Amino acid sequence: MRKKRNSGRLTAAARRAQLIEVGRTVFAERGFEATSVEEIAARAKVSKPILYDHFGGKEGLYAVVVDREVEYILGSIAVAVNSGAPRARVEQAALAYLTYVKERPEGFTILLRDSPNRSGQMPALMYDLADRVSHVFEDEFNKAGYDTKSAPIYAHALVGMVAFVGQWWTDSRKPPPVETVASHIAALAWAGLRHLPKRPDLIE
Repeated sequence: MRKKRNSGRLTAAARRAQLIEVGRTVFAERGFEATSVEEIAARAKVSKPILYDHFGGKEGLYAVVVDREVEYILGSIAVAVNSGAPRARVEQAALAYLTYVKERPEGFTILLRDSPNRSGQMPALMYDLADRVSHVFEDEFNKAGYDTKSAPIYAHALVGMVAFVGQWWTDSRKPPPVETVASHIAALAWAGLRHLPKRPDLIE
């Protein structure tokens, strides 16, 4: 019986997945503007028409790469804040974000970069994350007799702090463990919340 020859060709789904991974690597290394369809195709060892067939061009591939990173981190955060005591949930959210920074540095680099196709993805990610953290703050504000309408202010402050700390972590030569960093962020945030005045005013 004659054996079927293996052509070595990938299925359409496998080829798409391969192009996404290759594109993710090249976009992280070179940025959106400096990346060309030719380079992505060459690294994936395919012709340019194949890339166009799957994504319509560089812009389409980039959008898919960014969407996948956004969904990944939001999924991690959603799981992290789903249970536990309020302070623990804040700490888990910070740890989930920093773990993403540690384990997916290419994705984090892409999300931090500016490009014409970004369409505000990073701000949208931060707002979504802050909204999730707001629910944790609202519960505690309500128990302590504070105005729950101010909870989003503190949630956005916390998320912004974690995002900038994440960038600092990636730039540090000898960064501390992400668990240590997350514990410090949570301690700072919670210490401030515990001593929060009912109606804070500017000091004149």
